[in-house]
Amino acid sequence: MFVGVFYGLAAVCGLLYFYTRSATESNDDPQFKSFQRTYLVVYMMAVAGDWLQGPHVYALYESYGMSKHQIEILFIAGFGSSLLFGTFIGSIADKFGRRNNCLMYAILYGGACVTKHFGNMPVLMIGRFLGGIATSILYSAFESWLIFEHNTRGFSDSLLGTVFSNAALGNSLIAIISGVAAQFVAERFGFVAPFDLALSVLLIMAVIIMNTWPENYGNEKAPVKESFQKATKAIKEDPNVFCLGLVQSLFEGSMYTFVLEWTPALSRAAGDAGIPHGYIFAAFMVATMIGSSVFKLLQQHERPESFMRYVLLLAAVCLSMPIVAPDNLALVFGGFLVFEMCCGIFWPSMGCLRGTYVSEETRSTTLNLFRIPLNLIVIFILWQNFSMISIFKFCVFFLFAASIAQHALFIRTEHTPRHQKLPVTVDDEENL
Repeated sequence: MFVGVFYGLAAVCGLLYFYTRSATESNDDPQFKSFQRTYLVVYMMAVAGDWLQGPHVYALYESYGMSKHQIEILFIAGFGSSLLFGTFIGSIADKFGRRNNCLMYAILYGGACVTKHFGNMPVLMIGRFLGGIATSILYSAFESWLIFEHNTRGFSDSLLGTVFSNAALGNSLIAIISGVAAQFVAERFGFVAPFDLALSVLLIMAVIIMNTWPENYGNEKAPVKESFQKATKAIKEDPNVFCLGLVQSLFEGSMYTFVLEWTPALSRAAGDAGIPHGYIFAAFMVATMIGSSVFKLLQQHERPESFMRYVLLLAAVCLSMPIVAPDNLALVFGGFLVFEMCCGIFWPSMGCLRGTYVSEETRSTTLNLFRIPLNLIVIFILWQNFSMISIFKFCVFFLFAASIAQHALFIRTEHTPRHQKLPVTVDDEENL
């Protein structure tokens, strides 16, 4: 069943991709195409450096004789590092440059790869800390650089959605390729080989950034502390930014928890038959690619503020399948596939919404502040010994709450033209 579903989804994905290319508005501007290519080449290498490490990190720790508890502590350290240092790193990006911050991503994640050569708990812990900080950069500085450059060059909002959709599509494709590549080198050179491959990709990415990306900033004159204070003030005082941050935190917290729980949920539903993890993971990624194509179609008719309400509700229903029918493999697996499609719609939608509502001068700092609650959610669930059913109940609750926050954002902005919704910075308010 799993193999057949994978190939069926791959066929649907291909047909939908070519249909969206003809059904959506195309852009033949060579400047935009060049700009999009410049960003996507770097971004694809950045996510490849991340995906290459995922499949074998648990197996590597086990090969070093780490216990299950020690491995859990190492994972918690990564999320805790992102929680503690992410906002500080975001402020550095706004003040000292997003391009420089992306280079720091390569250095920090490369350093994390090097630590995987040592079967020593303190060294591996350092690697998890470095990896946690790097993850915060991946999900803030790259997007901040893109939005600034996109707006500076005068490209339209719809084209920004195109870039985000192609990035989500490419991210899923890179995940599949990285999984195959990681397995190939691990079988021939051992579990540490995928991390060496990731290090090589990150170094090449850094060279490309230095030669193709210009630098941009948030507010380089403001001290780091001031950037943090302004971002915090914007979240507290701007209901649009607050709702957006709530949606992101609740959805991504549920998504990261799902990543930890889909294997036991499907294993229970499958019984003694066993599950092919590789095909399932590949099917999830293809479903995400389908979602990114669906986003392009939805964007032609509705604003993300509107259709994301229904996407979040659908995601909640999908993750309720292990609760209402834990032994029904078709329902559980089908629910998970549709949830991954929702993820494919979520990523480009949130990128567009953040580009609209989040202030440019503190963009990286604000995006990292959004990640604090989601890291707390994952740490809390990892730390407790909840049953699988209880964990999915948490996820469903979080997603319903996210849909309510999204509806509040829609109500606030329903009658406001998009060009009037760009956020007012704290400095602008003071000048007024």
